[in-house]
Amino acid sequence: MRAVIQRVSRAGVVVAGKRIAAIDSGLLVLLGVENGDDKKAVEYLAEKTAGLRIFEDSAGKMNLSVLDCSGEVLIVSQFTLLADCRKGRRPGFSAAASPELAEPLCEYFVEQLKQRGIRVQMGQFRADMAVDLVNDGPVTILLDSERTF
Repeated sequence: MRAVIQRVSRAGVVVAGKRIAAIDSGLLVLLGVENGDDKKAVEYLAEKTAGLRIFEDSAGKMNLSVLDCSGEVLIVSQFTLLADCRKGRRPGFSAAASPELAEPLCEYFVEQLKQRGIRVQMGQFRADMAVDLVNDGPVTILLDSERTF
């Protein structure tokens, strides 16, 4: 499971011309589910996401988590995070989990964050989404349940 986490001052999702989700200060999480991912991978990423200290404290040091600053999280499923671009010019997506596996794991990720006391909104699974955001910093972090970067 792979996540691109961006600290944002605001973010939102529009589907078919209608805003379906919006947050103020918090995290935008682009979430990709890989073949072989399971609840353990979700729990690992949820714990990392909730505890990631990338918000500034009163001294200006990145020392606070989204929980510490009462931020929100917007989750957008994105299978393209699993793209394999090593050969040719067209990305391959064979590592991305099928929608039947990915959707319940994305929903489980949402539930894991909510259980930790975080306000969560989500894009629409398998929809053509327009995602808008203001990256605060900018701060962008890559997380993977199987690899370290």
